[in-house]
Amino acid sequence: MFPDLTVFWVIFFVLLTGVLLNGLIIKPVQRVMQQRDQAVKSARQLAESAAEKARAASAEFDSRTQAARAEIYREMDEKRRGALDRRSELLARTRAEVEAEIVGARERLRAQSVAARDRIEQEAGAHAAQIVERVLGRKAS
Repeated sequence: MFPDLTVFWVIFFVLLTGVLLNGLIIKPVQRVMQQRDQAVKSARQLAESAAEKARAASAEFDSRTQAARAEIYREMDEKRRGALDRRSELLARTRAEVEAEIVGARERLRAQSVAARDRIEQEAGAHAAQIVERVLGRKAS
């Protein structure tokens, strides 16, 4: 009724094989798998951290670029306004000079016109006297 002793030996060797397999293969493989999981988690955390830093750097770059553009546009507007002001001053000064030249030219033209009328009146009188002298054959008195 007792089982054969070989059964005990088989059970012993199966248990011994289980303990040896557990100690020599299963536990080291589990340890390697846990280390791999830890390495993967660590790499993911590092990647997420790097991605977050990259997003922050990109946002800061965009912010600085936008601020620089705004500054450049502001400076361009100031220079444009300055140029328009200088242009307005130049136009006003030029118009004033042109108006002064026109007034001077009108005055000279009026003076020349008066002088020409006086000369024509004097010459007309002399010519009239010559015509009368030729027609009448004597000087008019």
